[in-house]
Amino acid sequence: MPIRSPRGRAAAYRGIWQWPLQSPARLVITVIVVVAVAGGVSFGVTSLAGRSPERGLLTGPESPSNPASSAPRLPGSPAVPLTPAPTALPPVPELEPKNLPLSQAPAAALSVAARWSAAWVRPPAGTTADEWLDGLRSTTTDEYLGVLSGVDPGNIPATRVTGEPRAVRVSPRSVQVEVPTDALTLLVLVVDTDTEGWRVAGYDRT
Repeated sequence: MPIRSPRGRAAAYRGIWQWPLQSPARLVITVIVVVAVAGGVSFGVTSLAGRSPERGLLTGPESPSNPASSAPRLPGSPAVPLTPAPTALPPVPELEPKNLPLSQAPAAALSVAARWSAAWVRPPAGTTADEWLDGLRSTTTDEYLGVLSGVDPGNIPATRVTGEPRAVRVSPRSVQVEVPTDALTLLVLVVDTDTEGWRVAGYDRT
C-alpha cells in the first residue's frame, strides 16, 4: 500500500538509511554495492569520451578522419611514395691544360719580350716621356700602354738588357718571360691578341 503522508515517507527513508548500520554484514554489503555502481558509471563515461563527436566512432589510425587511411589506393600501388631517383649529370669534358712545357714557348713571344725590355730601360738623357712611350708602342697592348703613360722613364734603374729572354711559364695564349738587366730581372707577360699578334700586357720585377 503506497505511503501518502510526509511523516510516513520520512519514516521510510529513515529506515532505508539506518538499515546498513544495524549490523556489520549489512554495512559491508552496502559498501560493495556502492563501489560497483560507481565503477559502472565511470566506465560508461570513459567509453563515451573515446567516441568522435561528429561520427560517434573511436578516433585513431583506423578512423575515417585520418586522411592517410581514407585516401584511395590503386591496386598494386606501394603503400609509401617512392623517392625519385637522382638524375645523373652528363660527363664533364676534360679541360685543356693551363700550363704547357717551357719548350713550347713561341719564338715570337720571346722576341717581343726582348724588344720590349730593350725599349723599357732608362733612355738616354734628354729623351722625353712621349718619345720613350713611342718606343714601346709596337710591342705593348693599347690598354697597358695607357698604364705606362704615367711612368717617368728617368726613374727606371736599369739602363740595358744583359741576357737572353727565358720563358718561365707557358700557356696556350700567354707566356711569362724573364729578361735580365744590369739592375734587376724583368718578368714580362706577353699575350696573344689575335689581331696584333703577341704583345706585352704587364711586367713585374724580381
